[in-house]
Amino acid sequence: MGWLFYTDRRVQTYADEKAEITRLCTFEGDTRKTELVKACKVGSTWYAAARVTNLDGTAVEDATYVTDLDGSITFGAVFLTRYDDGCWGYKDMEESAGPTESRAPLGLIELLSDLKDPDSYAHAWRQRCRDWAAIPDYAEGDKIKLAAPVTLTDGSTCQIVTATHYRRGRQKRRCYRIKETGGLVRLSKAALAGSELLSSAKGAASPVLAEYLAGQGGTAI
Repeated sequence: MGWLFYTDRRVQTYADEKAEITRLCTFEGDTRKTELVKACKVGSTWYAAARVTNLDGTAVEDATYVTDLDGSITFGAVFLTRYDDGCWGYKDMEESAGPTESRAPLGLIELLSDLKDPDSYAHAWRQRCRDWAAIPDYAEGDKIKLAAPVTLTDGSTCQIVTATHYRRGRQKRRCYRIKETGGLVRLSKAALAGSELLSSAKGAASPVLAEYLAGQGGTAI
């Protein structure tokens, strides 16, 4: 399915978007009904979990999903969204269609029904979401080894970096100090996938505290 834009501009805010995602995931046919369980927006993409039940109360039979104990199935959906000249638009995909965007929160993934085929597009999509969620949120001073060297704009590479920041106006921006040169580099979250924490800033002793404890005959924690 392609993009659908609302030229009446009735969708303008986050609340408008969520209400429209809810409406799109809530409908009733001759034998089944679908209702939204949870929706989350990450960047410009909405992720949704929608539950399907049979109107007559019997268990839902599906080729992709294992029926839950209550007789329903819950599937994942991805809504790409954007504004074009003030008009909101979306492109929707069911998880088994192999969507590229895969940053759904784990709390949403855990709501979905089990899959019958471990080699399906939906299974791969869920794993990519889990892999994304597993990327660490490093703290200031953490020393990190990237899974593979990153090539910089000047052609050089770096692999061991330390989390730090720089200021732009009143804002602090996350960046990383390169071990070999001491230069600073911005890294996307994707670049941190598979990275390894070499040393934690949280575990390092404060030099001020160490000096104080030394004077008291104690040891740094």
